[in-house]
Amino acid sequence: MHAIILAAGQGTRMKSAKPKVLHELGGKAMLGHVVDRARELGAAGIHVVVGHGAAQVRDWAAAHYGEGALRWAEQREQKGTAHAVQQAMPQIPDGAQVLVLYGDVPLVSVATLRELVTAGARTLAVATVELADPFGYGRILRDRGRRVTGIVEEKDATPRQRAIREINTGLLAVPAKRLRGWLAKVKNGNAKGEYYLTDIVAMAAKGGLKVATVAAHAAEVEGANDRAQLARLERVLQQRQAAALLQAGVALLDPARFDLRGALRCGRDVTIDVGCVFEGEVTLGDDVKIGPHCVLRNVTLGAGSVVHAHSVLDGCTAEHDCVIGPFARVRPTTRLAAGSHVGNFVEVKNAALGAGTKANHLAYVGDARVGARTNIGAGVITCNYDGASKHVTTIGDDVFVGSDTQLVAPVTVHDGATIGAGSTITRDVPAGGLTIARAREQKTLAGWQRPKKQPK
Repeated sequence: MHAIILAAGQGTRMKSAKPKVLHELGGKAMLGHVVDRARELGAAGIHVVVGHGAAQVRDWAAAHYGEGALRWAEQREQKGTAHAVQQAMPQIPDGAQVLVLYGDVPLVSVATLRELVTAGARTLAVATVELADPFGYGRILRDRGRRVTGIVEEKDATPRQRAIREINTGLLAVPAKRLRGWLAKVKNGNAKGEYYLTDIVAMAAKGGLKVATVAAHAAEVEGANDRAQLARLERVLQQRQAAALLQAGVALLDPARFDLRGALRCGRDVTIDVGCVFEGEVTLGDDVKIGPHCVLRNVTLGAGSVVHAHSVLDGCTAEHDCVIGPFARVRPTTRLAAGSHVGNFVEVKNAALGAGTKANHLAYVGDARVGARTNIGAGVITCNYDGASKHVTTIGDDVFVGSDTQLVAPVTVHDGATIGAGSTITRDVPAGGLTIARAREQKTLAGWQRPKKQPK
C-alpha cells in the first residue's frame, strides 16, 4: 500500500505566510498527523504532493522525519485533485494499492483508514459520511439498488442531488493499475474547469465495478480551511485525548480545560487541575498532582511530586516527592533530587538541587550545583553571567544561605556553611561557621570596562 497525501493548496483563508498543512493541531503540523497515520498503517511509500510553499514543507519534513523518509511530487499548477494525484503516480508500481489522504484532514482514525484499505484491496473504496447540512460537499449518487453510481460536486449538482445527505470525504483506496487507467480519462468539463478525482467513481461504476463505501465519523474527516475550523478541530482532538486519559485513570478536574500538545504518560492516581498545557514528552509518576494553569514541556516528575498553580516547567526532571510552585519557573537541564522544594517566584536554570534542598521564595538559582538539605533564602541570586560567559556556583550539603545574598560565580560554598543575610560572596566559603560579606561603603571604580563577548 502506498499513501498519496495531497498537500499542494495555498490555504488563502488562513491568511498566513505558512503553508496550510503546516498549521498545528495539538502541537503538531496537520500534515504530521496524516503522515503518522500512514506510517501506522505500514505504508510502503508515503508520497506528498506539494505546491504552494513546497520548500517550507520539505524543510519541515526533513526536520521531523529525516531526509528521504517521504517521497515528493510537485503540482505546479492547481488543476484539481485528479491532476494532483497524477503527479505522484509515476513513483507507484502497478501492483500496489493507493490510499489517497489530505494534508488538511488531520483527525482521520487508523481504524477508519484500515477499513478503507481492506475494502479497496480489489475494487474502489471511498469513505463517506452523512451530514445534516451537506452544503459545499460532493454528494454520493446511488441507484435504486443502493449501488454507488458516481459523485457530483456541489456546484454541478441539481436541486434534487443537493438534498442528498451522504457526502464524499475525498478519502479513497484503489488498486494502482485501475487508478492509473481512470486518471488518464478524467476531463475538466465542470463548473470549476478542474480535473476531479471523484470522476473515477462514475468510471468504475460504468465499468461494472462495485464501488465500496466505508462510513466515517464527521469529526474525523473534517478539513481545516481557516482559523475557525482549525480551532474547532483542536477542541475535537483535545476532547479525544482527555477521554483517553480519563479512561486510563487520570483525574482531569475539567476535561474541557486541558491541552496536550505532545505525549503524556501518567502513573496511577495522577490529578491534573484546570487550564494546564502539556507539550513535548511529559511523564508523571504515581500520585503526582498538577495545580491549575501550569505549563509542562518535556518534563519528568517522580511519584508524589506536586506542582502548584501557575508554574512553568521546561526540560527538567524531578525525583519523588518534590514540591514546585506556585509561580515557579524551572528551566532546561534542571534536576531536582527527592524531596526538594522550588517555591513561589523561584527560577531555577541548568541547576541540580540535592535531596531535601529548599529554595522557597523569590530566588534565582542558575548554573548551580547544590547539595542535600541546603536552604536557599528569599532574594538569593547566583550571579552566573558576567556579560560574556556563564559561571558555576557550587553549594555543598547542609548549607544555609541567608536572604538577599548574591553568590558571584565561580564560587564554592562548602558543607555546613552559613551565610549571613545581605552578603555578597565573591570568594569560596569554608565549611562550617558563619560568613558575612556586607559592604561598609559604596565605591565606584572609574574607567572599569564590562567584559565583552569574543567574536566566534
